Amino acid sequence: MANLETYVRMAEDELTEYSSEARKIEKIRRKMALSLNYKQQQELKAEVLEIMPQGFLPWLVEDNRQTAALPFWGIAGLGLLFGISLQQPLDFLAPAIALPVAIKIQQWGWKLQAKRLLLKTIDELEQRIKNPEQSAG
Repeated sequence: MANLETYVRMAEDELTEYSSEARKIEKIRRKMALSLNYKQQQELKAEVLEIMPQGFLPWLVEDNRQTAALPFWGIAGLGLLFGISLQQPLDFLAPAIALPVAIKIQQWGWKLQAKRLLLKTIDELEQRIKNPEQSAG
C-alpha cells in the first residue's frame, strides 16, 4: 500500500516550484510511475478521494487560501496596532486568536492543493495507460 503522506509531501514540494501545473504534474507523474503500479495508484486515488472534503468552504480555501486567510491576518494586524498605539492589553487577544487561525487556513489550503495535484497526476497516469498512442507525442 502506498504511503499517502509521502506522496502528499511530494506534491507539496512541487507546489513550491515556480512552474506550470502541467510541469508539476509531469514531474510527479514520473516519480509515481516508477514507484507505484496501477493497482497501487488506484488505491492511492481512492484514499485521497476519501479524505478530500467536499463543499464550498474547502473549495474556497483550496482555490484561494491567501484570500480566505486575509481577514484573519487583518484582524491580527489591527489588534497589534491598537494594542500598541492605544496601550490596551486586551487588544492583544485579537492577534493571539487570529494569527493561528490564519496560519491553519493557509496550511489547510496548501494540503488541499497538494492533494488535488496528486489526483490530477493520477488521472493523467490513467489517461496515459488507456491511450498510450496520444501520450507518445
